Amino acid sequence: MPERPLLVTSDADLLDDLLRLCAAAGVEPQVAHDLTAARSAWASAPLVVLGDDLSRGVDRAGLGRRPDLVLVTRDLDDGDVWTRGAGLGVETVVLLPDAEALLVDRLVDSVEAPVAEATTVAAVGGRGGAGASTLAGALAVTASADGLRTLLVDADPLGGGLDLLVGAEQVPGMRWPDLAVAGGRVGAAALGSALPEVSGLRLLSWDRGDPRPVPVAAATAVLSAACRSHQVVVVDLPRRLDALAEVAVAAATTVLLVVPAEVRATAAAARVAAGLRALAPDVRLVVRGPAPSGLTGRVVADSLGLPLVGWLRPEPGLARSLERGEAPARSGRGPLADLCRELLRQLGAASSPVAA
Repeated sequence: MPERPLLVTSDADLLDDLLRLCAAAGVEPQVAHDLTAARSAWASAPLVVLGDDLSRGVDRAGLGRRPDLVLVTRDLDDGDVWTRGAGLGVETVVLLPDAEALLVDRLVDSVEAPVAEATTVAAVGGRGGAGASTLAGALAVTASADGLRTLLVDADPLGGGLDLLVGAEQVPGMRWPDLAVAGGRVGAAALGSALPEVSGLRLLSWDRGDPRPVPVAAATAVLSAACRSHQVVVVDLPRRLDALAEVAVAAATTVLLVVPAEVRATAAAARVAAGLRALAPDVRLVVRGPAPSGLTGRVVADSLGLPLVGWLRPEPGLARSLERGEAPARSGRGPLADLCRELLRQLGAASSPVAA
């Protein structure tokens, strides 16, 4: 079993606070009520959180200097705590309750191994009904079916719900309103296990209540945890970017703008593209057929000044299957599934499966 963070304090009230913060971080700690009990795990624990009540006895107990040592106090008026911390070579002095978020960060970091950066792709329509949500769902379904740990994120509170798109509306798990906390960091493992999952695909969507704004701190924390715990993260964006959507765009490695091959759709998409360019370094274009006037993907791309990465051919029966609650590209066949495989290849998504 991997080593766990070590809490060292004889102060019952302080310990209660530390255990609460560990629970918020999704971390199960070791606990030592005195320095003698701390000896066995002092050197091996990934992080030691030392209560100031025991700080004066560390040298006498023969506990050596170590990295990742945090000194914690609830006495905000004790200026000498910084001197004691420097004497022990501690990395950080945490004053509770003011610095609770900082300590949660350190607890999360201590148990999460570094992971490769996720392939994070966001999809947005150039006009209403462009098919961006369908493409986002299909990309996530395709990546998951390829054995990649994948999360589909619904960042459009007025979009009708991606849970309906992938057949997860009845699956229990946390939704955005449950995660819309004021701040702090979300543990990657805790996030993954708390979300709805259908056929191996995890989903973060809205519930059926009135949508409330997600604070920027919460959105940033959740999406950061998502990228730490998944290989592929696909985000469905609204056309008008709110705070949550802007955080998602900033986190995305690539944004796909989906535009029907129509003159008015191209004109509408120009405004969306301008807003995306201000936030995202990599915006690419997917054009969806049919083209009633013969408009080509290249003409649309030249008009918008974006690289064309895919042309989506019409798929007979797609609308009917979506109405029946069948997830897009679930069969792995057809123009949509073919396009998703090509897009994932272009985006550099890994293809080797990993354990959840």
